[in-house]
Amino acid sequence: MAIDEVITLKKLEVFLAFMRLNNLARVSELLGQSVVSVHRSLHSLEEGMRCQLFKRIGRNLIPLPAAYALTDYAQRALGEVEQGVRAARETAGFNAPRLRIGSLYSLTLRCIPQLLIGLKLRKPELDIDLTLGSNKELFQALEDGRLDAIVLGIQQDNHGDAFITVPLFDDQLHLAVPADSPYAARTRIDLLELRHEKFVRLSDGFVTAESFVQAFAKAGFTPEVAMTVGDIFSLINLVSGGIGFSLLPGRVAEYSSRIRLIALDAKYASHQSVALLMAKNRERDPNLLAVAAECRMYSTRERNVSIRPLTT
Repeated sequence: MAIDEVITLKKLEVFLAFMRLNNLARVSELLGQSVVSVHRSLHSLEEGMRCQLFKRIGRNLIPLPAAYALTDYAQRALGEVEQGVRAARETAGFNAPRLRIGSLYSLTLRCIPQLLIGLKLRKPELDIDLTLGSNKELFQALEDGRLDAIVLGIQQDNHGDAFITVPLFDDQLHLAVPADSPYAARTRIDLLELRHEKFVRLSDGFVTAESFVQAFAKAGFTPEVAMTVGDIFSLINLVSGGIGFSLLPGRVAEYSSRIRLIALDAKYASHQSVALLMAKNRERDPNLLAVAAECRMYSTRERNVSIRPLTT
């Protein structure tokens, strides 16, 4: 191919701007470059073309027939590349008309509705798809490109440099008991008191399931698990129905008046950070910039506000 490596799209852009304006100073102002840089680009382009494009009369450049011959082809080349970039971005979801967000079931009472309302106010034309699932499912979908961003609980930010994390709020694990349980009036509890009680828990893949295992590891015993379920709503119903106790984050307190959340002794403390995750290579996507901005606003509103269990 007879294209010298010094012939770049940027130089063709400068060339076309000059052919349209025929004035170095105006091209400089239009492109935000110095007059010297504009002149250097045109001279370098000439060298790469290996033919003269301009006649120099004093400080003026007069286009030669070769320059006019190049103009139409340069316009088509830049137009094709621009369309290709736009098509690639749309295929990758960059500034697409639809945004795909994933989240946990436990965030659908307060957090996610507020985020989505704020996002729609920022970008009314944007359609939003919401997918609910476990941490494992959501993160896999984000890695595969099936989701554009996810909001979930994480115990530590160990997702590497490929992702950007925007924290929203912090949460703590609590003991969940039925409202009529003998423990319901307690404000704090030691897990060792519950060695002979039955428990229900979330299936593996959820951050709360990880927290459950870690808390009992700190207590030094394995609880008797009566049932394992795949969503937070079923778990809350099983607790309220007396099937077993559980360990749940404070954010679920408002889901049901039939359960009580009791703080764990500090030695069993399990911390979760609820955060937005998105791919770093899409950090300039206008849709994701809007989501991140809304998450930061939510974080500001929630800062220093404790999420407390329901009380009688």
